[in-house]
Amino acid sequence: MNHDFHMEEKVLPPSSLEGRVKETTHNAFWDHLEKQLLAIPPDFSCALELLREIKEILLSLLLPRQNRLRSEIEEALDMNLLKQEAEHGALNVPHLSKYILSTMTLLCAPVRDEAVQKLENVTDPVRLLRGIFQVLGLMKMDMVNYTIRSLQPQLQEHSVQCERAKFQELLNKQPSLLDHTTKWLTRAAADLSTPPPSCPDTPDSSSVVCPSPSEAANSLEPLSPKMVLSQGFLNLLLWDPEDEEFPETLLMDRAQLQELEAQLRQLTILASVLLVASSFSGSVLFGSPQFVDKLKRITKALMEELKSRPEEEAMLTVSEQVSQEIHQSLQNMGLAALSSDNTASLIGELQNITKKENCVHSVIGQRIHLFLKCCLVLGVQRSLLDLPGGLTLIEVELAELGQKFVSLTHHNQQVFGPFYMEILKTLIPPAQALETEVGSL
Repeated sequence: MNHDFHMEEKVLPPSSLEGRVKETTHNAFWDHLEKQLLAIPPDFSCALELLREIKEILLSLLLPRQNRLRSEIEEALDMNLLKQEAEHGALNVPHLSKYILSTMTLLCAPVRDEAVQKLENVTDPVRLLRGIFQVLGLMKMDMVNYTIRSLQPQLQEHSVQCERAKFQELLNKQPSLLDHTTKWLTRAAADLSTPPPSCPDTPDSSSVVCPSPSEAANSLEPLSPKMVLSQGFLNLLLWDPEDEEFPETLLMDRAQLQELEAQLRQLTILASVLLVASSFSGSVLFGSPQFVDKLKRITKALMEELKSRPEEEAMLTVSEQVSQEIHQSLQNMGLAALSSDNTASLIGELQNITKKENCVHSVIGQRIHLFLKCCLVLGVQRSLLDLPGGLTLIEVELAELGQKFVSLTHHNQQVFGPFYMEILKTLIPPAQALETEVGSL
């Protein structure tokens, strides 16, 4: 179900036992093949087995409609004929290798063109066969990934129908199975009926104007199923882990939601650090993409320590390192360094960022939630067009988070949409107005 899922080449560390064993075994095979081909008369037994495996790989890379090419490969690599040639010492390995390369050129993805072209300059038959075998392995992986992508729509649809049917079976046996889901949606509807709290002042609050799409997503409009569900999904990112009344329809997604919640917290801290740092260092430093990228890398690396160290201790390290980086960069650019008072204030503000009552942390958190809400309503790309103030420096990270969140919630709505609609009909009057939105779920 993960659209980013794909197969990758497994590269074993040379120092690992598995890596050493694999390297030794492979080298032994290719050394043996070389000795066989250089023998007088040459021994083609290993070469035949290798050619048989190469033929099978080439045939596996063909699409059903490529019948002519399939016939050509079967004829060119006829193992019975090649065995007879080998028995008479007439097996032309270089000629066969050239044919295999030309076939690979027809079948490989564009990303493998360069690797195949490099093999055309290899004259040593053993090195050439070894290179062919390696590139064919990558081509097999490409074909697997292509197959996965092509099957995903059918798998997605089958999964939706299967999950929905299984849940319906459970619901028939346990009529109370949607109790927590009902409470979850009821709470979301109540949240939308309550005016949002006014935002406290932030270092850039005077210059920030919320974009119209965001205002539309956050305004008190008549409730709709899409709005209630969007609010409900957002509430899951703030779910108290001690609260056992987690929606039954999202239990399978709880681990992924917790991962997204952790990413959300990290992005909130990162954006808050950058916002505070920019208010002290000015537009000159933060006008440099290189400086911003470096500061992000440093902050992300240090934030990893939040998982293993006391929060206050970890944030002290973050604040001191960020302050030092700003001080050094100002000096390198020939600008006035921060005064001791400003440095102390910067470190103090950065240290307090992780506290929930911190105004910068609070506002950045609200704005990221607003962005995610826009993603659910408008889509990720449209939501990125007008980011709220303070979020532009983490645009790439926000896009990744938004896409994961939208993908997860979209699949959940596809599966449980009919169940949600039955609940929402009791929450949003008048019921007749909801019929037009059934399709959107």
